[in-house]
Amino acid sequence: MAFTIDIHHHILPNFFWEATNEQSGPVGGIAPARWSTDAAISFMDDAGIDVAITSISTPGVHLGDDAAAGALARRCNEFSAELIQKYPLRFGGFACLPLPDVEGSLQEVAYALDVLKLDGVVLFSNARGVYLGDRRFAPLFQELQRRATVVFVHPTTSPDTAFHQLGLPDSLLDFPVDTSRAIANLHYSNTFARTPNVKYIFSHAGGTIPYVATRFGIVDEMKVIEGAEERGLTADTLRRLYWDTALSWKDPVLQMLRSVVGIGQVLYGSDFPYLRRDLAVRSRVELEATAELIEAERAGILGSNTLRLLPRLAAKFRSVGSPHRPSPRAHESE
Repeated sequence: MAFTIDIHHHILPNFFWEATNEQSGPVGGIAPARWSTDAAISFMDDAGIDVAITSISTPGVHLGDDAAAGALARRCNEFSAELIQKYPLRFGGFACLPLPDVEGSLQEVAYALDVLKLDGVVLFSNARGVYLGDRRFAPLFQELQRRATVVFVHPTTSPDTAFHQLGLPDSLLDFPVDTSRAIANLHYSNTFARTPNVKYIFSHAGGTIPYVATRFGIVDEMKVIEGAEERGLTADTLRRLYWDTALSWKDPVLQMLRSVVGIGQVLYGSDFPYLRRDLAVRSRVELEATAELIEAERAGILGSNTLRLLPRLAAKFRSVGSPHRPSPRAHESE
């Protein structure tokens, strides 16, 4: 089996879940299986996943109070760092930030990346209704650009009150559409153009973006939105972003990604524990088996594309030899 890194793997420690979700009405509308470190490692072993890059999930840490959000972000990030310290060949981690508190987020970036040595940051498609390309967030993106940070973007509930009257779980349509809003906002605010060193990864194959990319191209040709000289063509921008396969691993999606963004920009993600365990295992198995990919492409999606983005993890594997699968149920630190 190919060496595999799961770029979209959630940690839901009890203190985070209790602070942000209600079991009877979880954010997103689908309650995940109860999370624990043992459950995560067991899933990884069953699915053939060597390394999981962890992140918290929706709704993030900011529920309206800057101080509380900062404290919860710090606790989550230290939890992630402790997990990596205990299992250095099984886990990496993306730091969460208390957006829309920009100053608090800048402080947490410094602590999480310089002190905890985490692998990047997770941002949500909007921060309490403010989208990522908003000028208020410019100081944060300038710092992420300076650091050439890996930025994993995950959807959250949109501020679109009309949508929430449909009686559907947000994860069905609202999440992919909000990811698409975030990408459009980052592109047309010229944030992507101003942060060429940031490595952006978008969840769920970018929501609807691969499907509607032609519409973006038409807007480019018609010069509808100002700032085109700075940002360039949408088609070029999409081919420098990264896209994960969480909930999006089937052949028709792979074909679209190949056409629109290039298969070398695609990374494996499971969405554990939100995706039911047997389906999450199947996502890895089916990517291993699909005839849509040649072997080099398969190895890239499952692991090597991601390893190029994560220098700490790459260095760790260089120090112990070539990437290998830890023995099943590898619970001891190495």
